[in-house]
Amino acid sequence: MRLLTAQLAKDEKAARTIFDIEYEEPIESSNCTVAILNYNGEHYLESYLPTVLYSSTALTNYTVIDNGSTDGSLEYLEDWHPEVELVRLTKNYGFAGGYNRGLKHVDSKYTVILNSDVIVEKYWLDPIFDMMNTDKEIGIVQPKILSLEKRNEFEYAGAAGGWLDTLGYPFCRGRIFDALEEDNGQYNTTEEVFWASGAAMVVRTKLFKALGGFDKDYFAHMEEIDFCWRVKRAGYKVMICANSTVYHLGGGTLDYGNPHKTFLNFRNNLNTLLKNESISALLWKFPLRLILDGVAGIKFLVSGNTASTVSILKSHFSVYRSMAHTLRKRVLYNRLIKGNRINHESRYGRYSGSILIAYYLKGRKKFNEIVSNKS
Repeated sequence: MRLLTAQLAKDEKAARTIFDIEYEEPIESSNCTVAILNYNGEHYLESYLPTVLYSSTALTNYTVIDNGSTDGSLEYLEDWHPEVELVRLTKNYGFAGGYNRGLKHVDSKYTVILNSDVIVEKYWLDPIFDMMNTDKEIGIVQPKILSLEKRNEFEYAGAAGGWLDTLGYPFCRGRIFDALEEDNGQYNTTEEVFWASGAAMVVRTKLFKALGGFDKDYFAHMEEIDFCWRVKRAGYKVMICANSTVYHLGGGTLDYGNPHKTFLNFRNNLNTLLKNESISALLWKFPLRLILDGVAGIKFLVSGNTASTVSILKSHFSVYRSMAHTLRKRVLYNRLIKGNRINHESRYGRYSGSILIAYYLKGRKKFNEIVSNKS
């Protein structure tokens, strides 16, 4: 890490300001740190944290990053789980900013990003560690994520690994838009994908910091897709481990239909394109995306969901206002990617067609009906 920091010294000051990442001395070194972000989630910690403490047979640190909670979360952790390190933040920095700040001191080989509303299977991390120890080009691994309420069904946030279509719309093996598939073993293959879910993912700690961590300006939602795209551009692989399974409640922070979630998703998706897509592709993809977002807004309006239409409009105004700032970040991220590249960009998991056409016009609701040839 010292060599990488020296190599990028001329960008360090600007990068720290934008990314909110500091490289400080570690508190303790281990094979892995499981980091759970918490905000007023005492009931989730009480219900789900006990299973997490048996995540691996390897030396593992457990950390809860608290985003300024005002409920009884801190007292619960101090009374019932003194073995868990507690990182106290002064306010709610969101998912992206919270993790960036909370992971400053972490120096373990791997970091596990895990939602507080997730139940895990015993030693679920071991097969993931086996993969990452064997292949140094693997930067991120996601387990299979099933619904906690319907355990035979994939969960919205990640399912069996994420893909991205040509226009930047995300979808999953096991979930296309709101259509969730039952888990019948159809995606029990360990393979490369395009993005891993922030609900449960394992990342190389040095890589996370070297590539700038999550974009704190996102606050929440799609920051993991943005980060995974950077990882792929640096030549690393993002994988799904079919031998590892967790169960996610979902919607624990914001309900999937929440207007603010709609705002964050539309805004962050456009900014992800602006920072990662090639300039030549942006010239036609970005205007087309604006038009398609407008169509989505009209669809919401016709269905009586005025709040979501307003959210889309607000998201566009936010993108326009921050355009210069976003493009500056694009330049800085490109320098970090160049300084840490190990191979050519991995485009596996990028669908060459349009998920909108496949889903709405052709009526294909399942992943294997759309991506049959791993295009």
